[in-house]
Amino acid sequence: MAAAVAAPAAAGSRDVEFIRARSDKREYRRVVLPNALEILLISDPDTDKAAACMEVEVGSFSDPEGLEGLAHFLEHMLFYASEKYPGEDEYKKYITEHGGSCNAYTSSETTNFYFDVNVDNFEEALDRFAQFFIKPLMSQDAVLREIKAVDSEHKKNLLSDGWRMYQLQKHLASKDHPYHKFSTGSLETLEIKPKGRGLDIRHELLKFYENYSANLMHLVVYGKESLDCIQGLVDRLFSDIKNTDQRSFKCPSHPLSEEHLQLLVKALPIEEGDYLRIIWPITPSIQFYKEGPCHYLSHLIGHEGEGSIFHIIKELGWAMNLMAGESTDSTEYSFFSISMRLTDAGHEHVEDIVGLIFKYLVLLKEDGVHEWIFNELVAINGTEFHYQDKIDPISYVTGTVSSMRLFPPEEWLVGSALPSKYAPQRIMMILDQLSPERVRIFWESKKFEGSTTSAEPWYNTSYSVENVIPSVIQQWIQKAPTEKLHLPEPNMFIPKDLALKEVNEKVTFPKVLRKTPLSQLWYKPDLLFSTPKVHVIIDFHCPLSSHSPEAYVSTDLFVDLLVDYLNAYAFDAQIAGLYYSIYLTSAGFQVSLGGYNDKMRVLLNAILKQIANFEVKPNRFSALKETTVKDYQNFNFRQPHSQASFYVSLILEDKKWPVPEKLEALSKLESDSLAKFLPNLLSKTFLECYIQGNIEPSEAKSIAQEIEDTIFNTPNTMFKSMSPSQYLTERVIMLENELKCYYQIEGLNQKNENSSVIQYIQVHQDDASSNIKLQLFSLIASQPAFNQLRTVEQLGYITRLSLRSDYGVWALQVVIQSTVKDPSYLDARVDEFFKMFESKIHELSDKDFKRNVKSLIDSKLEKFKNLWEESHFYWGEIDAGTLKFDRVESEVALLRELKKEEFIAFFDQYIKLDAPQRRTVSVQVFSGNHSAEFKKAVAEADPPKTYRITDIFGFKRSRPLYSSLKGGPGRITMD
Repeated sequence: MAAAVAAPAAAGSRDVEFIRARSDKREYRRVVLPNALEILLISDPDTDKAAACMEVEVGSFSDPEGLEGLAHFLEHMLFYASEKYPGEDEYKKYITEHGGSCNAYTSSETTNFYFDVNVDNFEEALDRFAQFFIKPLMSQDAVLREIKAVDSEHKKNLLSDGWRMYQLQKHLASKDHPYHKFSTGSLETLEIKPKGRGLDIRHELLKFYENYSANLMHLVVYGKESLDCIQGLVDRLFSDIKNTDQRSFKCPSHPLSEEHLQLLVKALPIEEGDYLRIIWPITPSIQFYKEGPCHYLSHLIGHEGEGSIFHIIKELGWAMNLMAGESTDSTEYSFFSISMRLTDAGHEHVEDIVGLIFKYLVLLKEDGVHEWIFNELVAINGTEFHYQDKIDPISYVTGTVSSMRLFPPEEWLVGSALPSKYAPQRIMMILDQLSPERVRIFWESKKFEGSTTSAEPWYNTSYSVENVIPSVIQQWIQKAPTEKLHLPEPNMFIPKDLALKEVNEKVTFPKVLRKTPLSQLWYKPDLLFSTPKVHVIIDFHCPLSSHSPEAYVSTDLFVDLLVDYLNAYAFDAQIAGLYYSIYLTSAGFQVSLGGYNDKMRVLLNAILKQIANFEVKPNRFSALKETTVKDYQNFNFRQPHSQASFYVSLILEDKKWPVPEKLEALSKLESDSLAKFLPNLLSKTFLECYIQGNIEPSEAKSIAQEIEDTIFNTPNTMFKSMSPSQYLTERVIMLENELKCYYQIEGLNQKNENSSVIQYIQVHQDDASSNIKLQLFSLIASQPAFNQLRTVEQLGYITRLSLRSDYGVWALQVVIQSTVKDPSYLDARVDEFFKMFESKIHELSDKDFKRNVKSLIDSKLEKFKNLWEESHFYWGEIDAGTLKFDRVESEVALLRELKKEEFIAFFDQYIKLDAPQRRTVSVQVFSGNHSAEFKKAVAEADPPKTYRITDIFGFKRSRPLYSSLKGGPGRITMD
């Protein structure tokens, strides 16, 4: 690994030589203000977005006793208003209107606030942001309203297994340790119980805010201007933050005492599927970050190649995945965990699986630490660090800010990403901590129904606890499978050739380089990023893949089996930075590869051979079918707003099948019937290929030839060519002008207290002039909708107005999920919002109109930051059939000419409540809480200009379809 490049700090700051990637052209400076606020300044002249992130060393561990969730509640409240900007939601409104986004999160020891915005608006946005930490207003009215938002957020999580199992792990810990606490907050913890104790929650909130002291804060500021300019800005805006010299929260040692170890916890989940988590408390490896002991161990324990734990239990049909690694939310304690999804057979062999894991840990101890493995990881990490892709500024600042608290300044940009000190004794020390004496085993299964003995108090998760003493685990080790466990071989996918290819022809847009009756190749060299990486997409267009529920589930399983077969071989490639995925599409399946170009063809060749020589292996078919059945069954437990979104798609899309029909088809599918289906499926195939990156045109052609030869000319291949007349296109139904359709249904899990509505307003098919007007409306309306429906009316935590595109048919949609009101009421409030907002659009000043247009133009002109962003944009145009590679330029040109009167006329024509071309579907999912309202809603007579959908497929058959934007294979003309 080459030595990292150091960036000299600018004059006027403490001289810090930041260790940074060779490819990083940004400038950095560390600044400490007189109030002790420590800041990292980043100057990037190429950026289109500016961003900032503040981390405060106050988190949920600091919640006062009996006020669970107060830190999280304070995080919510700081968004409301400040003395300098007293308008409610002023901050969020300004950010959203200027092409930005903002959010925050509360963790155990810190709270993080962050935003991004168009560069021209950075100073004003940053000033509003700084007021969070100077003089926020927390009015009594806002406090009482926002408690409801926190409660709604908690109720959204009540039936989420992730939240439930995490709280159960915390519950089974020392009661006097803050890890044991509930941290989200709810109506009970923030209003009912405090009121019962005579506490004023606003007073408690203001008192808690006093912990927010400048000496406990770290700020990252990312701008386009020079470092001196940005420094002047932060000096002016952040110097007024008070420094009350607070002490940071120091966590008391480890949350687990001896009574919490050697446990087997059996827990009852909400969703279908069995999961096993094996957890040990360990010394946090942040203390030895240059040695990286957990990185070494998780690489081996979580490996999926031959000889690994996962490879053996997968071949035995016991597990579907495995993840291993360290997890922590504190510098004082940490956990190492191994988690997996079990099959039904795996459920019967948990003792064998645990025994096999401990057997592997014994092997690691006996075999000792291998320096070549450590060096291999050092090489992989070095290449990954120095050739890292540029990411959006908001992700960069949020990813960097925590390093300021944990590492010396010169290591802020690298953190723990480059362990370089080989310390076998440290690896053995952590390995010794993964012992039977210290283990906690969490096992989730619906098969435990009726046999649990306790309930966790916050989420009411049923569980029971058994002791597992080391001698029992020794017995499990003795009877574990005897298959040969061994360490991985050296990784053949580590890239050696990182040279950049010469590009003679400067190709602005993708072009068709090769075209035959079997395939078409689109190609674009990398002219922007100078990185030794490539992106390859092969779209298998198979028109017989989705013509029935049986075809859909058969194609789905075929794709899952392909990934399953390739897993052991391709795992090394992913470790070395060469990624692949194979997934289902609406008209077949797609293979995507991305990463270093050096070994790309080796992996591509293996994938193609696996596809061309595919056979159904009955044992793997059974395991995957079982898992897929459970995944389909889990549709019932999805969040209601997610179920509503599926119903919208089911109503709109020409070829989409209901989950019950797919589930029925899957339950009847057997391995031999899949084997019979595949020759039929693959007998009509056309390949659309896209290659972009560090690759010459001649090599791209050679790859396309290899793809075609392997797929169509391999002996015994099932693939055959497809005639153009068989090309399948997805089409969307056209709703009727001035008609509001309703689809009302009870939620599939009546225990979920949340109801949901999605009001979908269909506007137009892809067209530059209409696109910009709809996008402009969404930009102007999204924050006022959020403010009215969530902040003011407190209808629910999940509330948003956004754009939606289904195969190029554009629409607006408003989504609300609520426990407090039923969907009919929510839908009426959405109507009322549009009615109220009509005057806002009609009264829009010229100044505000121009400001919003400029903001939309700025967002559109945002440059691609990496190869993947660029290739996804161009492939999106090819895949949709629009081929508008100059979409940004053409839409910006139209925006510059757009008149306010044209925009208002568009609103009046398509969006306002009684617009002549308003076409609406309201999908309403009623929870068990609102069953009386459901009965009332379905019994009511339909008002004028409405239509109740009772039979989705009958309704679809009665409606015309939009034309397809795809002209079939080989369509390469530009519109």
